[in-house]
Amino acid sequence: MDEAAQHLRLKPGMGIADARAMYPAIEVVAEDPAADRRLLEALADWCDRYTPLVALDGTDGLFLDVTGCAHLFGGEEALLDGMLASFFEQGFRTRAALGPTPGAAWAAARFSLPGKVLQEGEERSFLESLPLFVLRLGPETIASLESVGLRTVGSILAVPRAPLARRFGAMLLLRLDQALGEVEEAVSPRLPVPVLSVERHLAEPIGLVEDIERLVPMLARSLKRDLERRGEGARLFELLLFRVDGAVSRIAARASLPLREPALIYRLFRERLAALGAALEPGYGFDLVRLSAFETAALDTLQADLDGKAAVADEDVALFSDRVRARLGRTAMLTPLLVESHLPERAASFVPADGEPPAKKAPAAPRKNVDFSPSRRAPERPLRLLSRPEPIDVPVTEIPEGPPLNFRWRRAMHRVARAEGPERVAPEWWLHGKPEVKADENEKDEEEREAKREKAEREAVAAETARMTRDYFRVEDTDGHRFWIYREGLYRKDAAPRWYLQGVSA
Repeated sequence: MDEAAQHLRLKPGMGIADARAMYPAIEVVAEDPAADRRLLEALADWCDRYTPLVALDGTDGLFLDVTGCAHLFGGEEALLDGMLASFFEQGFRTRAALGPTPGAAWAAARFSLPGKVLQEGEERSFLESLPLFVLRLGPETIASLESVGLRTVGSILAVPRAPLARRFGAMLLLRLDQALGEVEEAVSPRLPVPVLSVERHLAEPIGLVEDIERLVPMLARSLKRDLERRGEGARLFELLLFRVDGAVSRIAARASLPLREPALIYRLFRERLAALGAALEPGYGFDLVRLSAFETAALDTLQADLDGKAAVADEDVALFSDRVRARLGRTAMLTPLLVESHLPERAASFVPADGEPPAKKAPAAPRKNVDFSPSRRAPERPLRLLSRPEPIDVPVTEIPEGPPLNFRWRRAMHRVARAEGPERVAPEWWLHGKPEVKADENEKDEEEREAKREKAEREAVAAETARMTRDYFRVEDTDGHRFWIYREGLYRKDAAPRWYLQGVSA
């Protein structure tokens, strides 16, 4: 219901047919809770200009913890007046109040004039005459209280607490104590709170990317002073651009190493802004720009060389990868990660290069009398591994464990001139689970039935292992090309093994 409908004495929950019977020309629009939620979240983003501690309150309200922030806007009254004026300019009719507790502020925003400021100690006198609705209780609890004549907060304050708790539950007293400030009520922000933030209010809105780029080094210099005092650098930055019409643009940039030099931070966001291009819509311009650091880490000062330069061996590579990922996305730079797997195609995976390196396990103590001669080293692997093994056609082979005499791959026949192997790789049986095998239920002896079931399971595991066992061969054809092929499974009466090509050596 809008304000005009309220003046017509219509009420929420009234049937549409009843409302149209009273006013045939009334306009009815279908409710869209998802759109209302998105709008409320957009307003919460815009309220980040006042405080990072912004929480949603149901479907029509916001909680802002402005402790320590009011002086930045000229005081509490000036903050509220400016907030109400900004919402009005955006086309919203809002009610706002400020109080020493969230419960008192919630009540003042709904049962007082807009812009009400409650001072410390005024909660009790303000709440006494208000209905029980201001305590944010459930409708059942309010109905039960009203049935015994308790209709205002003051009437509850005049009743002993013990009978109230026994009859109406502990939530009633908790809400009352929270509103009066006797029990602390925390405001849970909807977004993570940055470790450090610096911002600049602009007298005139800006809309050009060049103007935004010029502001980034200025903000980074202010952020550097705070980081130096903490002895830290930042790895995750976020640039917030507040538009005058209420929209907020968030631009994040991640660094592989902790940074605090303004020039390096500027390079990251220059690439991010260049990647966004036309996607960054300035609208009527941005009047507030904020730079925040969300993840920080210790950053030790390095001893400079005689030429005044202090660089880490991998720093240039890290800065280059940061700029590439800032422009092309997080997955543009990947790093290989070893995986504990017997199968070559699963022995390594690629992860984004900006992540923290995985925790390394402590190396095991070397065993005594271990032969590290060249003959005992790991076998050779081809220079190129296929992303996925490709099947090959093997018409003739040496049975049972010999290499093929020739094979066809990608429509080309290769005659084997030399071969080395096999190198057997057992399957990862623990990844395939235990096969379910049922014993004969007609057996009367429980021990005999269990023994048969275990035997059947062992045979099933052995069959599965034989089916997935790989025998690798390094072969060279008559043209000098070298391949790495394998046979999956063993020769059996009921099934023949399959052959695949895994890699190419030359």
